[in-house]
Amino acid sequence: MAAPLISNAATVRITRVDGCGRPVCGDDNAYVTDCFASVSMAANIEDGEDIQFKAANGRQCGFKRGCPTLNGYDLTFTFFQASPELLEIMTGSPVYFDYDGRPIGFDSCSIACNSGFALEVWTDVLGEDVCEDEAAEGAWVYFLLPWVTNGMIGDLELASEAVNLELTGATRAGGKWGVGPYDVQAQDAAGTPGPMLTPLDAACHRRMFITSTPPPEPSTTYVPVTGGMCLAS
Repeated sequence: MAAPLISNAATVRITRVDGCGRPVCGDDNAYVTDCFASVSMAANIEDGEDIQFKAANGRQCGFKRGCPTLNGYDLTFTFFQASPELLEIMTGSPVYFDYDGRPIGFDSCSIACNSGFALEVWTDVLGEDVCEDEAAEGAWVYFLLPWVTNGMIGDLELASEAVNLELTGATRAGGKWGVGPYDVQAQDAAGTPGPMLTPLDAACHRRMFITSTPPPEPSTTYVPVTGGMCLAS
């Protein structure tokens, strides 16, 4: 499948990462939703410094264009669910519980700059034959931003219209996501699901590839992080 057509975003998964960008294993460290409006990834690029070689008579003898630097991607995630669990993972906002210990709200406090999360997005694929592999049940374009920090909820307006929640954050390179704790792509011709085959390079902020492994089912509460590196811990 050389040139897939990327259709609508279908599912996102948010996973808590620690101060080193490492997935946090355990029961309360991930959330899956399909109730969102958009995911925007704006490249944050710093222009390089151009170098000019000018003669005394004003003639330009040479010119070298500066090399831009990718600082990362500025993330804007617009969604509808005011899930305390989802917001807690993305922003570090404390969860507010009812008498029975169930999450029913959250507190908006200072920005937790030491918190972080990984964002995975699955989009539908259109166009070419998406089932070239006989074992595949479909195909998706998979996006991974393994380390997002400075997550915070933006302005909130309560009126007669539907309410959207907007979160902003910024990616970081490096981290310790490795091949990840989840099955996200086929490991063989039989389509056996497994983790990524190689980790991202230390200078990378994002990965995108086509996968025949379906996205996870949406949740209504925390989902556990137990696979991959968690099995060895």
